[in-house]
Amino acid sequence: MYHPFSVVETIKTAWDIFKKNFVTIIVYSAIAFFLLSILGVIISFIVSPTEFAGTMFVSFLMILVQAYTTLGLYKLIFTLIDSEYYEFEFSQVLPSFKMIWSYLVVVFIIAFIITNITILIEKLEGNSDLVFVVEVVVGILGLYLALRSMFFNTFIVDDASGPFESLKQSFQLTKGYLLKVVLILDIIILLIALPAKLAQYYPVISIAILFTYPFVNIILAVTYRKLVYSHKDVDDDIAETN
Repeated sequence: MYHPFSVVETIKTAWDIFKKNFVTIIVYSAIAFFLLSILGVIISFIVSPTEFAGTMFVSFLMILVQAYTTLGLYKLIFTLIDSEYYEFEFSQVLPSFKMIWSYLVVVFIIAFIITNITILIEKLEGNSDLVFVVEVVVGILGLYLALRSMFFNTFIVDDASGPFESLKQSFQLTKGYLLKVVLILDIIILLIALPAKLAQYYPVISIAILFTYPFVNIILAVTYRKLVYSHKDVDDDIAETN
């Protein structure tokens, strides 16, 4: 290929984007984190955890807000990448209704599958050997599907794809690159898990999530763009190509 996908180059590019736009990205992350935290506190005082209808409403509201902030972050990242040579307006980083709808559809599909698998395993509790086999198979299959579909949100934001189209595109994008995607995912897990583990002993480290969360999403966005260019067999100057 003209410019084959490189894990090292991807991490370096993501880091350069993060450094160059550090203030903008951190301010957005801080605002999103603050809104989610405030919403959680307000809801905890208003809704009783024993009330089913209230709990369902709260869960949906939290998912909706999380969808908006997550897609907004990706819009911001892609806008910063594509607007390196010109200024952009705040309205450009607001996710559309279609994006939020597509994202929620995929999330609810995943939740539906997980719920049904959990119910199946609970029904097999009497047979420990069978439960173990099912858990292993589900674990392996779940990891595979997660790896193949992990870029659905980038297609929703960057390509205005629908829910099923974005999943199909993600499967096509990761074809032939699964091992490199696994390596990228390992790096992301390390960046998230290490601060989380250290925060158990030193709570102040928990603030690191304001830095690691946007950075890992930048890594995913850059990985997505570079994989797209590798499949197209074109140069991958992500600041100039869309």
